[in-house]
Amino acid sequence: MSKPSFDKPTFTVPAETVFAQRAESIPTQTPLPELTRTDSPPIAETSDEALVSVEHRRIRTLANYWHGGWANAIPGTYLRTDAARRLYAAADSLPNRWGLAVFDAWRPLELQQELFDAALDNPGIEPGFMAPVSHDPATPPPHLTGGAVDLTLTFDGTPIGPGTGFDDITDRAHAAALEATLGPAREVRRMLYWAMRRQYFVVFTREWWHFEYGTSRWAANRNKDAKYGPAEPLSDF
Repeated sequence: MSKPSFDKPTFTVPAETVFAQRAESIPTQTPLPELTRTDSPPIAETSDEALVSVEHRRIRTLANYWHGGWANAIPGTYLRTDAARRLYAAADSLPNRWGLAVFDAWRPLELQQELFDAALDNPGIEPGFMAPVSHDPATPPPHLTGGAVDLTLTFDGTPIGPGTGFDDITDRAHAAALEATLGPAREVRRMLYWAMRRQYFVVFTREWWHFEYGTSRWAANRNKDAKYGPAEPLSDF
């Protein structure tokens, strides 16, 4: 059996293909603001807010790592209660025919280690692509907190790949990489960014698909105290 790969499975369809097939166009969206990386401070006091399963009529859950055969992946999709509520509000704010598709959300530390080791073994992946594993509750990987979500937009239920797919390792995956490039991919990234921003999520500048709420990175971007430390589901997967 072959080793799992970051670029498989590919559930997304390129933005250009999605709109060419439907003879539709996406209106020009508001440009992204200047995006800057911030250092994530240690977490002092954290919330005991529960993890909940992501379930919403306008959100598809794709479970990429589970379907990709990663040994420690889980079939479910979980977020903290408030992060999930805000995600639902983002989905409901989208125009008719649009929705969201979630690649990954909460992940156990064992999966984070598996992904980090795979990234470390790949010479084509730049440092920082995958957060290192930390057992210190003050410095958890974002996805361990339940406040991080990887996602894209859907159109008529089809998950869109705006310039790249999920876990792309090239510079084109950077959130602002397409700002000078005309076309539907840029507009999809912008629409996703603003839908999430309006619900107080922050984007990870290296990955257009990665957004956080309540995490240490969110706190640094919002000049607030972090809400979420490490989390565990209340029941088995």
